[in-house]
Amino acid sequence: MGVSYYAVATSLISLVGDYLFADRRARDQASTEKLAVSVVPLFADARMTELQTLLSAAGGELGGRLMVLDTAAKVQADSYSELNGSRVELPEVASILLGQKTVDYGVHQLGSTAGLTLLSFFTPLDTGAVWVGYSTALLTQNGRGIGILLFSSPIQDMMQRLTALQESMALYFIAAAVAAMAIALVVARVITRPIATLTKGIQRMGRGDLSVRVPVKGSGELKRLAETFNVMSEKLELLDKSRNQFVSNASHELKTPLSTMKILLENIIYEPGMDIGLRTEFLTDVNREIDRLNLIISDLLTLVSMDSKTTRLNRETFRFADVVKDVAHRLSVVAERQHQEIKLQVSDSCEMYADMAKLTQVVYNIMDNAIKYTPEGGLIRVRLNRSGRDAILRISDNGPGIPKEDQPHIFDRFYRVDKARSRDTGGTGLGLSIVNQLVLMHGGTVSVQSDEGHGSTFTVELPIHQG
Repeated sequence: MGVSYYAVATSLISLVGDYLFADRRARDQASTEKLAVSVVPLFADARMTELQTLLSAAGGELGGRLMVLDTAAKVQADSYSELNGSRVELPEVASILLGQKTVDYGVHQLGSTAGLTLLSFFTPLDTGAVWVGYSTALLTQNGRGIGILLFSSPIQDMMQRLTALQESMALYFIAAAVAAMAIALVVARVITRPIATLTKGIQRMGRGDLSVRVPVKGSGELKRLAETFNVMSEKLELLDKSRNQFVSNASHELKTPLSTMKILLENIIYEPGMDIGLRTEFLTDVNREIDRLNLIISDLLTLVSMDSKTTRLNRETFRFADVVKDVAHRLSVVAERQHQEIKLQVSDSCEMYADMAKLTQVVYNIMDNAIKYTPEGGLIRVRLNRSGRDAILRISDNGPGIPKEDQPHIFDRFYRVDKARSRDTGGTGLGLSIVNQLVLMHGGTVSVQSDEGHGSTFTVELPIHQG
């Protein structure tokens, strides 16, 4: 900002200076050329007394000094009658004598041979110096140069105006620079403070403190950045808590069957005379716990595979209705043992392009849960229909239902509404988590509606992609 202001200031001074000099040059050159017409006959005829009188009178009117020089740059007549016979060495005289120009003009500081240039406007002017403008015109007779008329006039008033302008611009420049620096410091402080706060928050997060949040202030990009950081921090904290909870739950689920097997095996080891029937019963229980461990580990590996994005969908074209009917047929044997009825209502074949094996697991897990949590003599309703470009599967039971406070967590890993009863049914607590992940992989959604004591309804919505 300071550099640009300085450039504007110097350009303005230059423009003003050019205007003042152009105006002064035009006036002085016009006066010099007009007077040269009257000087030529007097100088050519050597009427020096008349010439001297003319120069003195004209010099008084113009407010300057007039001199007539011969072709050797010697003064032949001087309105001040002081420099007669002296040689004048000025660039404005030399340019006439060399035939480069017929008129010329220049500004000089007395005591210095250098003329005033554009660079002079960018440097402080010497207010104590005397400034003079020199205007020269060629004296010609019959097309031949016979001498030079030199007019010198003081231009101190004009230089003082330029000096005053320079001083004003310098003051304005300093004031603008100070104001710009103050504004820059304030703006920098306003901008860098939230960035510094955010940086400290990131550093704390890097040290493992995922509970850190930064204050959301101001507006614009910094506000959105702080909001985004807080959202990210919150998600990371929830993810970390979920991971810790998952590890704790997995450890607990794996430890329970191991503890049971250890007790059973210790009884067999330390009681060699145990009854064969009891030994067989203990070994059967051990075998059941091993199966349960295998099931938990298998489900865990499935979830880990989906979390790491290594699981791929092997899509093919099939009828989703056939999958639903096949699963219902397989589980009907289990339902009949508990005198339950599976009632199918399929209104569309819902042909789709998807991973049939994984959607079979989705249907199986939900229907198997419905059978497990439906009392004897209960009814499981399975309805499949098409809505636009989606297949809608609803599986309802008339079991105990799910309390409202538990419903948001029903798809969490190892989450159980009734933990003791869930283990009795042989579940791992991972079935619905697997269902949720598989449905999401297909771009669908799964939800639950339940009233405690009035059963539950699981709804799966899957997009139908034609192959």
